[in-house]
Amino acid sequence: MAHIALPEGLAGITSGFAFRPETAKPMRELAEVLLRGPNTLTSGEREMIAAFVSSRNDCHFCQASHSAAAAHHLSGNYDIVEAVKRDYESAPVSAKLKALLTIAGRVQQGGKNVTTADVDRARREGATDTEIHDAVLIAAAFCMFNRYVDGLATLTPTDAAAYDQMGQRMATQGYVQRS
Repeated sequence: MAHIALPEGLAGITSGFAFRPETAKPMRELAEVLLRGPNTLTSGEREMIAAFVSSRNDCHFCQASHSAAAAHHLSGNYDIVEAVKRDYESAPVSAKLKALLTIAGRVQQGGKNVTTADVDRARREGATDTEIHDAVLIAAAFCMFNRYVDGLATLTPTDAAAYDQMGQRMATQGYVQRS
């Protein structure tokens, strides 16, 4: 049960968004830019960073929904996403993404945990300053989103099919509500 009177029947972050639409708008826009906007990282890679950080934060709603979104960007391949969350260093992803996941994991622990060596590794693997910036911002934003969802004790579905539907919608329609 939610800690405050959130709209009934809305899962996860959508209930908080419905409760305070004026804060939802910039949060949705940030997610849209970070996860679907023009970028040299694919939307699937960026969604994997979001799912990875959410998994480390133990936010079931966000890790499940963004895992599903990543999988839908990867032609339905949940195996890669699950491998990244389990042990990204041995997952079948690029060395560049592994280096960016290291940075994201450090940000999840605390921003000051990112080291020059982490950034140097990412650059050696071909990451641009924009990609490094965005990995940091995705990780930081998802720490906020995770704490928002869990701090309000929002409704968290247990049915994997519900998350698959959410992920498909997020991957195809995005995060900004169209009028």
